Amino acid sequence: MPTLSFVTWRDVPEKAWRWPSFSPAEIACRGTGAIKINTEAMDKLQALRDHLGKPLIVRSAYRSPEHNRAVGGAPASKHMQGTAFDIAMANHDPAAFEAAARAVGFLGFGYYPRSGFMHIDLGPARSWGDPYTARPVPFAPELPPAREVLSESRTLRSGGAAGAATVGAAGVEVLQDVLAETQTTIQPLVPYLDSLRWVLIAIALIGIAITIYARLDDWKRGQR
Repeated sequence: MPTLSFVTWRDVPEKAWRWPSFSPAEIACRGTGAIKINTEAMDKLQALRDHLGKPLIVRSAYRSPEHNRAVGGAPASKHMQGTAFDIAMANHDPAAFEAAARAVGFLGFGYYPRSGFMHIDLGPARSWGDPYTARPVPFAPELPPAREVLSESRTLRSGGAAGAATVGAAGVEVLQDVLAETQTTIQPLVPYLDSLRWVLIAIALIGIAITIYARLDDWKRGQR
């Protein structure tokens, strides 16, 4: 397995870093800043990121021997070889994450539900810890499409009629004022417009009454 080692992550040449979803600082030792890059492991980590389509929060990647001892890591921890990663499960379903990790070639799995992360490495194939419990998936109650509910509501239909009539009455009043100021050839139409305004106002009042009745009826049918 090709491995690259650097004193700190700042020493990694830009041209040597080919994993766009991660940075050298994310993979470096949290205690010393040193970094060891196992290219096969990083290729699989990038493939896992691409497969899942969402960020991987790396809690721990490479560990220097001294830092591994300081955190109580296993004496032969894969972290010291740069072939292991601890990934936070905060934004992942653990079952889906594990399945995807296996699909891209990770073989070792450590479960840490209390700490909220999963350990993955290149192997050998093994697992330890308490598996994550299945997360319940909430399902929202199925509701009829809004337009169907609205089309069945008599409140909406009668309210629409009342609103149209009210707007129409107001529009006639404005039009009447405009026509009154125009040429005398149009002035004979003004009295008829006044009558039309009162007709529309009457329709609006009837529509409002029907709206109130329909709203009560809809409320009784649970369609408010």
